[in-house]
Amino acid sequence: MRIGNGSQMTSIKILVEHLNLQYSDGKESLRDINLDIQANTITVLFGPAGGGKSSLLRVFNRLNDLADVKLLSGRVLLDDMDILDLKVDVIALRRRVGMVFARPIVLPMSIKANLTYALELTGEKRVSILDEAVEKSLNQAALWDEVKDRLNEPAISLSGGQQQRLCLARSLVLKPEVILLDEPTSGLDPISTGKVEVTLQELKKIYTIVLVPHSIQQAARVADYAAFFLQGEVIEKGTGKELFINPKDKRTEDYIMGRFG
Repeated sequence: MRIGNGSQMTSIKILVEHLNLQYSDGKESLRDINLDIQANTITVLFGPAGGGKSSLLRVFNRLNDLADVKLLSGRVLLDDMDILDLKVDVIALRRRVGMVFARPIVLPMSIKANLTYALELTGEKRVSILDEAVEKSLNQAALWDEVKDRLNEPAISLSGGQQQRLCLARSLVLKPEVILLDEPTSGLDPISTGKVEVTLQELKKIYTIVLVPHSIQQAARVADYAAFFLQGEVIEKGTGKELFINPKDKRTEDYIMGRFG
């Protein structure tokens, strides 16, 4: 979707309109969410725990299909496709919208097999194509130089930071259009966190990235656009500079300044 004209033309990759989500236990997770995710940018969803950020990520690739949901209404357009439509091929959707969780979960196999496994499931058997995909995805995740001589070693032998970047590479190997990141550096040391953040700045040239950060400092560092969530609502949204330097809503300012949360 493209909006505007001339030099003001922008491209929206995901458009959320009047989205409501309520779980069967009565907890209303999202209320009337309206948000647009610009293509080839990093959009940060930040706010206190329980605000609905992770729930929105799960909506974007239909992971909430696995939850006990009482109500789900509104529209979520990926380009021009409403991903909430029950006729949508969820497997195909998840190839277009990959997700990396806070805790790295590597498969009990080699580093290389962690990356080729998904491709082989799609029917790809050509060794040259698989090898090329492994190298490319590891380069994109800033991990190739560290593991290129260890590809046949167990993935579990990698450090925590390396495992997290391997999980990112595993998402990239399927060539998604959107990458969802749910606190991907929460358990990493500062050096590994820095590597991931630098990697994201490169990846946004190719992919659209939606990130739930592990700290307000990280949010401010990486955000092109940001949205502040509180108790299931979007309180304020705008560019990263707008929200973190000059927020308009006092609740946003109070959270950024550490007065609550």
